[in-house]
Amino acid sequence: MIRNVIFDWSGTLVDDLPAVWRATNYVLTQSERAEMSLEQFRSEFCLPFASFYDRHVPHIPLAQLEGWFHSRFRQVQDSICALPHARDFLEFCRQHKRRTFLLSTVHRDHYAVQAAVTGFGEYLEKAYVNIWDKREKIHEIIEENHLDPGETIFIGDMQHDIETAKHGGIHSCAVLTGYNTLEQLRASAPDLIVEHLGELRQILDRRGFHLKPDAAATDREHRPTTTVGGLIFNTLGEVLLVRTHKWSDLWGIPGGKIKWGEPAESALRRELKEETDLEVGDIEFAMVQDCIHSKEFYRDEHFILLNYTCRCVGTTAVTLNDEAREFRWMTLAHALELPVNEPTRRLLLKLKG
Repeated sequence: MIRNVIFDWSGTLVDDLPAVWRATNYVLTQSERAEMSLEQFRSEFCLPFASFYDRHVPHIPLAQLEGWFHSRFRQVQDSICALPHARDFLEFCRQHKRRTFLLSTVHRDHYAVQAAVTGFGEYLEKAYVNIWDKREKIHEIIEENHLDPGETIFIGDMQHDIETAKHGGIHSCAVLTGYNTLEQLRASAPDLIVEHLGELRQILDRRGFHLKPDAAATDREHRPTTTVGGLIFNTLGEVLLVRTHKWSDLWGIPGGKIKWGEPAESALRRELKEETDLEVGDIEFAMVQDCIHSKEFYRDEHFILLNYTCRCVGTTAVTLNDEAREFRWMTLAHALELPVNEPTRRLLLKLKG
């Protein structure tokens, strides 16, 4: 049973990725190096920081790099905010009397500002910050706080967090809300990968704070899940695609699970409204697909995918919820040129003829 929770900060509890990216690009330009796109930064950034700097700016002293970074970061950190579900998860831990700690590389000055803004500091028994290599600190935290490794989990968004958990002999959970991609996190083989802390809360609540389900729960969880998805057309004949972490940052169509007692078309309208804020009409069934053990999806699943086409009713202004990173309207032909997930590719090919 999990009784102790150690959190990473950046990308796990707060969203500071845009600020860190901008500050890092400032360091690169000061070092006469090319700036990185956000996706390039996510794929190349790693901890400890020194490893990243050694790879990209080995000719600049570390103290100078840090000076540039922190001077720029102070200017852009007002963009930092709490990640969705983070506060609820901290409240969940408090209600169930779980001990909570922080282990992070975040600079202590930046942490003080961000903890005050979010109010997250009051949920943490102790915060260990400004730690360059978390692997060198994890055993001290366990011993100092008398934690049972078998009852302790480290939640983070980077490979370094998973490596730290393994180094400390504790459980690990990777979240897809931060810096590393699904492919990178999967390579580190954490005990669990979740889309966000809201999903982890559901899992721990359902399993009584155990990471692995019992036999009965395993049977319930290992049943096919029926979902609906809609390829939405606008008045120009373009289709809407969205990109999500949980599908390996590939492009796909919005949609989700059908609730108990909910007709499929009602589920489709609800899911599309929740994920895009669009109202749709002219709904037509397109195809049904099996999606079993897909490596593109972030966890092992057996989906029955009910795919529909539909058209916008009224405005075509898209507002994404926290499930998707970005969206694009485009022709079917151009959609097939994007890196789309395999079920979406099959749907597009069928409609294109």
